[in-house]
Amino acid sequence: MARLPLLALSTILISASLLNLALSKTLKRDVKALNEIKASLGWRVVYAWVGDDPCGDGDLPPWSGVTCSTQGDYRVVTELEVYAVSIVGPFPTAVTNLLDLTRLDLHNNKLTGPIPPQIGRLKRLKILNLRWNKLQDAIPPEIGELRSLTHLYLSFNNFKGEIPREFSNLPELRYLYLQENRLIGRIPPELGTLQNLRHLDVGNNHLVGTIRELIRIEGCFPALRNLYLNNNYLTGGIPAQLANLSNLEILYLSYNKMSGVIPSGLARIPKLTYLYLDHNQFTGRIPDAFYKHPFLKEMYIEGNAFRPGVNPIGFHKVLEVSDIEFIV
Repeated sequence: MARLPLLALSTILISASLLNLALSKTLKRDVKALNEIKASLGWRVVYAWVGDDPCGDGDLPPWSGVTCSTQGDYRVVTELEVYAVSIVGPFPTAVTNLLDLTRLDLHNNKLTGPIPPQIGRLKRLKILNLRWNKLQDAIPPEIGELRSLTHLYLSFNNFKGEIPREFSNLPELRYLYLQENRLIGRIPPELGTLQNLRHLDVGNNHLVGTIRELIRIEGCFPALRNLYLNNNYLTGGIPAQLANLSNLEILYLSYNKMSGVIPSGLARIPKLTYLYLDHNQFTGRIPDAFYKHPFLKEMYIEGNAFRPGVNPIGFHKVLEVSDIEFIV
């Protein structure tokens, strides 16, 4: 038997896959949910959503921002991305009926009200991006039921209440963005049990407590690279045990009410690159080891009570790490 060239075989397989997707019917549950969402979102998205089937029907393509895949004899919606189109109104609860979603991205809109607790139904969700909206009330603890979640973006909203301890039930979580809200209380130390957490940003809230409380669990935050605690009401000093977070690259403590001396052991964090201590109540001097650190590019110290002669490190500019680079 003659063998087909590899390129021809690949073309046949891709064509067969596309044909299978075209011939499959979209699950009625998903069609109903998307049409309910369509009815609630307004003209800015409706004009791009043509036809009755969100996964495409005949000559019509899938709706803009909707990604589908085939499961058995049916097509299901696996991704929904409707962002930066000025959607106005409450969070569309019908989204929580799209049980096969792996990505939900509604960022940079004008959504209001709470996230419904039914969000916990989306068990396959890996990326939840709701940043830059006007969402309110408490963050639902049901998000802690999304055990496949790797990226959680809730920043730049109006969330109140405490950070749910249930987030510690997310074993795959890598990036957690909660900055620029109205969150209160203490940062749950249980977050330290997340073995894959690389980036934690809770800056610009109304959080209290100490770093010692945050890292009290032995072996906590083993993968953490970036820790943003800035612009809160944290007190106490920097505990020497913070040096156990050996993967830290960015430590952002600016604009809190922290005090005490800077432990020399902190300079033993091997890849520490940016250290923000400014606008607290720190005293004493900066240990010489910081000035000999091979990776430390910037150290902010202004707005404290350090001894005369203590110098900053590097060129001072506001550090802004875009969360775009973390989206996969």
